[in-house]
Amino acid sequence: MTQQTADETAGAVPDEEGYQRGLGGRQIQMIAIGGAIGTGLFLGAGTAISKAGPSLLLSYAVAGVVIFVIMRALGELLTYRPVAGSFAEYAREFLGPFAGFVTGWTYWLFWVVTGMAETTAAAVYVRFWAPGIPQWTTALAFLLVLYAANLISVKLFGEIEFWFSMVKVTAILGMILIGIGVLTLGFSDAGDTASVAHLWQDGGFFPKGVGATVMTLQIVMFAYLGVELVGVTAGESENPEKTLPRAINTLPLRIALFYIGALVIILSLVPWTEFQPGVSPFVAAFGKIGIPAAAGIINFVVLTAALSSCNSGMYSTGRMLRDLALRRQAPGRLTRLNARRTPAAAITVSCLLMGAGVVLNYCVPERAFQYITSVATVCGLWTWGVILASQIRYRAAWKAGRLPAPTFRAPGGNWSRWLSLAFLLLVAVLIAVDPGARISLYVFPGWALCLAVGYAVLRRRDPAAVHADPDAHLHAGDGN
Repeated sequence: MTQQTADETAGAVPDEEGYQRGLGGRQIQMIAIGGAIGTGLFLGAGTAISKAGPSLLLSYAVAGVVIFVIMRALGELLTYRPVAGSFAEYAREFLGPFAGFVTGWTYWLFWVVTGMAETTAAAVYVRFWAPGIPQWTTALAFLLVLYAANLISVKLFGEIEFWFSMVKVTAILGMILIGIGVLTLGFSDAGDTASVAHLWQDGGFFPKGVGATVMTLQIVMFAYLGVELVGVTAGESENPEKTLPRAINTLPLRIALFYIGALVIILSLVPWTEFQPGVSPFVAAFGKIGIPAAAGIINFVVLTAALSSCNSGMYSTGRMLRDLALRRQAPGRLTRLNARRTPAAAITVSCLLMGAGVVLNYCVPERAFQYITSVATVCGLWTWGVILASQIRYRAAWKAGRLPAPTFRAPGGNWSRWLSLAFLLLVAVLIAVDPGARISLYVFPGWALCLAVGYAVLRRRDPAAVHADPDAHLHAGDGN
């Protein structure tokens, strides 16, 4: 099925796709945590707070419930059939070959542009300490280092992601513990003014109205992008039937602690009126407390978050592109694994395209981040919608006796999935009515047209490539 070398890595246990199942439970847990904590929280929350005030907490809570529904639906699919190209494979089986084709390429695009954005962001953060270094050189250096690490082994990827996540988790837990100390003991420069009353004073819990709170949902959903990455690790997890459900089940705790808990503390230490768009709320809170070098500390944490996201991008794009190649929906050479059973060819192609972000950093460094993040949220919404729709079709199939029941069932009936789909549609509408975010909807139709043309050409030249599983329609059934 693949063109990988015959050499086996010592101790490797390859699965049916040829990958080494080298990600342990410790790494899966931290990948899941890291996927839920990124620059959207460390930086984006400042803009959202300035727009909605304390009611932003409600946006994170509601969106968090939807994300949990999506992840439990994904968990049900993963325990049914744990594969590396999970989202595209499930779309292909339960929604049809065109949906699988679109999902595979769209999720690949999502992480390519995210990789561009995060290398750009990392280069910007380095300028905090070294303003004289050209932005494009730093972006290129980060890209090359992470590329080399991803080629070595999946274990190294998992270990890097583990420590990146540890930095983020430590920073947030430190902020929470220090904040609790300030609120209860009254020490530090913020001791006299810090109070949980800031959550309802200064204009109330909805200081700018319910409408402003609803409009922040698109910012909040962007912050959650990447939480589904744990699904891509299914093909390389040592024990996916145990580690993946455990990682998914702890998601509500992670959202409650790292998002809602951290923001409750921050909004209690600093009145929401003092936050500014584009300024990290963590920097504002650390500065208010009077911690020395607060800006430098948070800048390091945010740099780590950006590099973590880029590292994840290289991992997921390589696996998704190879899955497309295995389906003959991408060039066959991209199926090759190196001696360490990593998809070296697919990672290399993806990394080269991420290098376009370096070019943008050279040509238009001041607008590079805006340019290359225009499609990320829409790609994420599509992926989440496909997960929900696939799980609905799968549940209909196993209830009808056409497929085995999952060992990890999503709670609730189909109504929770349909409500979550409606929520994702609402977020897409909010993006359309927001002039600042609308550019993503300008880009996506062009991408959809490219995919439609590509699929039509592929179907004409190689019909078997779009019907690689002739029994898929029997698995999915009619969905009734």
